[in-house]
Amino acid sequence: MKKSIIALGICGIILIGAGAFWFGLDDETRGVLKTLPTNKDVLLWSQQQRDATFRAFDRLTILADHHTMKASSAPMPLPIGKPLNIPNIDEYMKEQRTAGIVIIQDGKIRFEKYGLGFDAKGRWTSFSVAKSFTSTLVGAAIKDGYIKSLDDNITDYMPDLKGSAYEGVSVRQLLTMSSGAAWNEDYEDKNSDVNKFNNAKPQKGVDATISYLKTLKRAHEPGTVWHYNTGETNLIGVLVASATHKNLADYLHEKIWQPYGMEADGTWLLGATGREIAGCCIQAATRDFARFGQFVMGNGVAGGKQVVPEDWFKQATVKQMDIGKAGHGYGFQWWTYDDGSFAAKGIFGQGIFIDPKRKLVIASNSSWPRASLGEQPKAREEFYKQIQELVDRGE
Repeated sequence: MKKSIIALGICGIILIGAGAFWFGLDDETRGVLKTLPTNKDVLLWSQQQRDATFRAFDRLTILADHHTMKASSAPMPLPIGKPLNIPNIDEYMKEQRTAGIVIIQDGKIRFEKYGLGFDAKGRWTSFSVAKSFTSTLVGAAIKDGYIKSLDDNITDYMPDLKGSAYEGVSVRQLLTMSSGAAWNEDYEDKNSDVNKFNNAKPQKGVDATISYLKTLKRAHEPGTVWHYNTGETNLIGVLVASATHKNLADYLHEKIWQPYGMEADGTWLLGATGREIAGCCIQAATRDFARFGQFVMGNGVAGGKQVVPEDWFKQATVKQMDIGKAGHGYGFQWWTYDDGSFAAKGIFGQGIFIDPKRKLVIASNSSWPRASLGEQPKAREEFYKQIQELVDRGE
């Protein structure tokens, strides 16, 4: 009898402790634990799993480790401007499955709204929006003298790539995704490079990105053909880390996050060999994604200092490569429009749209049903045009 009583007492203590642990967690962590993905491939997750995890990738190390960019000691104010009345906005957000939208025009917030139980204090993952952050760090590394020139051979900084399809490829060609290396970016093909890359076991002592990309074959001469390749953005991250001898999160914090005044902590997920996944996976508040848009539109000045070369964004945000779509192009990890606007885009509906002529920034985070297919991408492009027209009419 005494043993039974002791056993019941121990069970009670364990249950009380478990209950205290559970209720001590934040809502995002509880949400991801309830729907915890059992597969590393985000494309195989259920909609419920994506909704929960996109806001909590950095909460559990069983999903991924991360480095942190601490909030600025002097957050940049975002004053409230004249409210922008957007027709059918609730319908649009529902169809996009939008978690957050922040629209800044002429330096003031003109619209801000959240959905899917997300709010201004939460962090949402960026997916490929991170590519535009990574390319900006190349500009910073050139300004700081760590990288000498856009025309440098990338093997000067990453000698492990010698003898591969990347020998003879320049920094510029890597930035514009025109290396000529063969790569399959089909998100819905389980055997594509973009999917196999995540699960590939790196060679001992070799960075995970270099280990996989050095096996690729050459399909075109460098600089001749644009071909979208997330692996190459990860390689750009290795380039920056190798040149600066700093991890990307620390360098981003030093050059932009702290001096420009990001108001919340941000995080950057790490890959198999402990480096930031440069083509993906910055977690940040929607307002801070919008602030990054403001930083870019302000020509890269933070804390009164020029962070990138003065002509950097004049090159980075205009068409450097033709992508086979009228009115569109690709710069240095930015999608460009012939009207002078440009955007960072991530799968499942993440984006930062920047229109310098209208002093307009639109930051949005969503949880689309599919990575890049379906009706949502086209509707988002139409939404950007709608906001431009509202601004033009003085709404």
